[in-house]
Amino acid sequence: MSQIEIIQNIFQGFGVTAAVTILGLIYAIPFALVAGVLQYVLLGLPRTLVTAVIEFWRSSPVIVLLFVFYYSLPAFGIRLSSTTVAAMVLGLNIGGYGSQAVRAALQALPRGQVEAGLALGLKRWTVLGCIELPQAIRSMIPTFINQLIQLIKGTALISLIALTDMTYRAKELAQIEYNPVGIYSGLLLAYLALCYPVTIFGRRLERRSSFRGSQREL
Repeated sequence: MSQIEIIQNIFQGFGVTAAVTILGLIYAIPFALVAGVLQYVLLGLPRTLVTAVIEFWRSSPVIVLLFVFYYSLPAFGIRLSSTTVAAMVLGLNIGGYGSQAVRAALQALPRGQVEAGLALGLKRWTVLGCIELPQAIRSMIPTFINQLIQLIKGTALISLIALTDMTYRAKELAQIEYNPVGIYSGLLLAYLALCYPVTIFGRRLERRSSFRGSQREL
């Protein structure tokens, strides 16, 4: 089997990889924004609880989480599909990291802006939504692009819960013919073909955002 045929066979699992990535984003983005904002705004016990949830998803190994949610939950009468488990685990894991980018971006803003907004009679959440978040989003873009790439690469683990993604296809090929160099080099190229355009898009988006920010400052 030629290298081109190997890559074509591996890309038969592209649909599953893409589906888990997109569904993972649906979990990751809201979780990152909500958890990051709450960790920034709240104090005391509520903040400790939010931090505990973030650290659970951020600090637990993805492979262990996949096994726990896929194999352990049915024992409690909760049955989730492989796609749901994969998207949820990968998305919330990446969202946990993203929440720290949200929190750090908000904390980096001058405190005087909040005080000025409150002095004008605006509510705290209005100041957050209309003044702080629009500015902080620009600095979040590089981290969010990196997290998207990590999400795509993380889908290589979902073959462990019987999803026929690109890695699963590579394993199938490895059972048919012994060509580990050709097969796994093809898998590497397949993931590179997915991740590199995201990198290019992220750089352009970052430059455009920086250019618009400099125009506003002028």
